[in-house]
Amino acid sequence: MSSATFWNKAAPRYAAMKISDPEIYARKLAETQALLRPDMHMVEFGCGTGGTAIAHAPHVAHVQAVDLSRAMLDLAADKVAQAGVKNVTLECAAIETANVAPESADIVLAMSLLHLLPDHNAALARIFTMLRPGGYFVSSTACISKWNLPIRTAIPLMRLFGKAPLVRYFSPESLLNDMRRAGFEDHSHWQPGRGKAMFAIMRKQAR
Repeated sequence: MSSATFWNKAAPRYAAMKISDPEIYARKLAETQALLRPDMHMVEFGCGTGGTAIAHAPHVAHVQAVDLSRAMLDLAADKVAQAGVKNVTLECAAIETANVAPESADIVLAMSLLHLLPDHNAALARIFTMLRPGGYFVSSTACISKWNLPIRTAIPLMRLFGKAPLVRYFSPESLLNDMRRAGFEDHSHWQPGRGKAMFAIMRKQAR
């Protein structure tokens, strides 16, 4: 099953899920919004049903919200309309095919996404290219190599039956090193606890 097919099927269930830790989510929003300016162009990959894009939209000039699932974007379009947000546009694409010109984005988000990609290093390279010098890359990533063995064993079996998406396994340390090799500089990163997603803000060096 392709990733797009999986997430198209999962979209209604995903939309009905509540945020697992509202306090941590609010902290991630706040730390991201501390970077934002009214003239910024933001790109969010893996935007899902649009909640994060809508939250950040008042703080930037434009949000380009991208997801490879058409079903997710249909739900996002309804949420954007209901919120009355006018500066969010939706695009059905993957990172490698998204309509983002080199050095056109001020900030790129990938929330709960990098571990779901077939090649996160290729994605990091493309994101680095699309950012303007001085731009920021913000991510929240499940670093599954730290999860317990039964969970890591179960995920591939679940995928065989269409019950789980493609998942890549890496540690927080290896992911940070991959970001640095892509050219990013450290700004900040943290995990709220063992087994929780790592939140990282990285920066493309200014000229």
